[in-house]
Amino acid sequence: MLDRGYLKATEGNVSVRIPGHELYAVTPSNYDYDRMRVEDICIVDFNGKHVPDPGGAGGLVPSIECGMHANIYRERPDVNAIVHTHQPYASALAFLRKPIPALTDEQVRFLGKEVAIIDYAPSGTGFLAKNVQKKVASGDNAFIIANHGVVALGTDPDRAVFNMALLEKVSIAYLMALTSEAGKVYTIPDTIREIAFSKLRKDEKRIAAQITEAVEPVRVPEDEELPTSAAVETPAESAESADLGYSISEYLDVDDTMRRLKALVAQPLRGLRHDALLDTLNYFDTKCTASKEITERAKKRIPGGVQHNLAFNYPFPLAIEKAEGAYLTDRDGNVYIDFLQAGGPTILGSNYAPVNDAVAEVIKQSGPVTGLFHEYELKLAEIIHQYMPHIEMYRSLGSGTEAVMAAVRAARAYTKKKMVIKVGGAYHGWSDTVVYGLRVPGSFRMNAKGIPFGATGRTREAFPHDLGTLKRKLVENRLRGGTAAVIVEPLGPESGTRPVPKDYNEKVRKLCDEFGALLIFDEVVTGFRTGMGGAAGYFGVTPDLTVFGKAVSGGYPMAGGVGGRADIMAVFGSGLDGKHGAHIQVGGTLSANPLSCAAGYFAIKEMARTNAPVIAGKAGDRLTRGLQRLIDKYGLPYVAYNQGSIVHLESSGVLMLDMRNPVKLFKENKGRKTLMEQMGAAYAAHGIITLAGSRMYTSMADTDEVIDDALSRFDQVFALVEGV
Repeated sequence: MLDRGYLKATEGNVSVRIPGHELYAVTPSNYDYDRMRVEDICIVDFNGKHVPDPGGAGGLVPSIECGMHANIYRERPDVNAIVHTHQPYASALAFLRKPIPALTDEQVRFLGKEVAIIDYAPSGTGFLAKNVQKKVASGDNAFIIANHGVVALGTDPDRAVFNMALLEKVSIAYLMALTSEAGKVYTIPDTIREIAFSKLRKDEKRIAAQITEAVEPVRVPEDEELPTSAAVETPAESAESADLGYSISEYLDVDDTMRRLKALVAQPLRGLRHDALLDTLNYFDTKCTASKEITERAKKRIPGGVQHNLAFNYPFPLAIEKAEGAYLTDRDGNVYIDFLQAGGPTILGSNYAPVNDAVAEVIKQSGPVTGLFHEYELKLAEIIHQYMPHIEMYRSLGSGTEAVMAAVRAARAYTKKKMVIKVGGAYHGWSDTVVYGLRVPGSFRMNAKGIPFGATGRTREAFPHDLGTLKRKLVENRLRGGTAAVIVEPLGPESGTRPVPKDYNEKVRKLCDEFGALLIFDEVVTGFRTGMGGAAGYFGVTPDLTVFGKAVSGGYPMAGGVGGRADIMAVFGSGLDGKHGAHIQVGGTLSANPLSCAAGYFAIKEMARTNAPVIAGKAGDRLTRGLQRLIDKYGLPYVAYNQGSIVHLESSGVLMLDMRNPVKLFKENKGRKTLMEQMGAAYAAHGIITLAGSRMYTSMADTDEVIDDALSRFDQVFALVEGV
């Protein structure tokens, strides 16, 4: 404002509300703006009382108009910034005491029905503060103070400055009209004015709700030492899963996390500045030309251009040539910190040499598949049982999707009941039965294109965290022949995107016992990533069946299986006569192949030897705490939290939308998804690969140095966010 001529020397003042507190920051009194420093800014409470800042310069007092600012903030929760100036043209109207009528729709839209005159009172007095408070209650955003100057209000500092500049533009137009054609000033019709003003009032209500629903930011002092994996001890060779510990050092405060996520969704989007988004797209266009060329070719032969959903990145997929430890390298030679880790299975880090070498020795002997029994089928089942004793028997299959199909089929065969309940928003693979309530709670069959109604006819959905709904579904199903199984992700849908309370699984276990249903844990991601005992070991809850996926073979292909109680697992018994109990049909020529089983055996052995899950969890703690510090530093509404080595960084909160508020879902889903994709692209342009821009998996390869490097890159990205 100084550079643009709206301020001179020490006249005028500016303030900004401090989110989550009844405080605001304001410029000091009688201080040359051209020499002002950050530490010279004063902190004042909503009673207009100065709150000395220990980190400030000392000796400075706030603007004499601080009472006026305090009254405005108390009266108008939608206002987050105030500008008071003595700008020349608006000040001329202050001397004439001429309010500005509705001249243009732009004026009405941003400033209000009219720019009113506030009655005169001496500067810095309580009389002036009260006069201002009376007028601002109208909901307008610009006012002229008689014989003094102007005050402009905004939802943020940029908007307050915009409104102040617009007021000067309107003042010039009005003064010219008054002097050139006295008595013939043309204004917009009342009906048009009301339409523009009603939109302003609607925005004010929305923004006021944001202020009242705001949450205290997570404060991380600059001098706080971040968590480190350096102190994790190498376990004894004979250690059992309980001795090894778990990746979750402290379970998160679910109520507080959900409150922050809901506050994020209640606010307007905060994404990249337009220039920063253009720079991000330019990175892909100029630095990733080989990736763009090959993925364009792929569109001709592969539907959508990629074979797996993880590769759908904005603005186009990156083609990776090399993966090693904590890093990925694309076809153009660009190196990235790898927080995707193939979607979670590579807890040891990508392309882990000791496992590769051990698997290579096995494959030299047998090749990747024999079609007959191989010793590593048994070794894999035995080592899983060693660390997860509740897995009494284990059946290898091809993927997590196949394992879910088999688990549901086994539950129905064992219980002789047909109904299955899942938690809305959870992903349990793409089989017909569970493509239901996918990613969006309450969406039922919205994603079930190509799936007959009969396939999901016996699937039901309960909302996340809602044990009451789950019990009602169990009661309803009893009238339909009973519930065969309840299937859950033990950390919450989508790897904890909606994290569950710590006692949730225990309560689900009790409900299953009450209604005679089997409890199925989907540990495709959490199996071994949470710890050698899995999420079941961490929560101390024993499921009847457990589904495994990619983590069970350390990221090698054909990864999946189902395990659990021996009496239930007996339904998988082989045989062709069909006479030995409730045998179910499952198969797969490549299931339990030597390559996958050996990889799983050696990966699990190495995870236990190195205590990789705990090390990866410490890396997740360090990354999350560092992200919280950066979010606080830039005043962003983003939410960072982790459950061990599964780290969530929510910038848009799109996965918090659900069918309980369908209008908001359909109105905001696209915009919030786009923001998430754009942030993911910005992270990639700064050398960080994430899962869809909102989730990260840390591994044993993520040393403190890797995490600190990543945090410096996130720092660069957050500095590019609009309004920072």
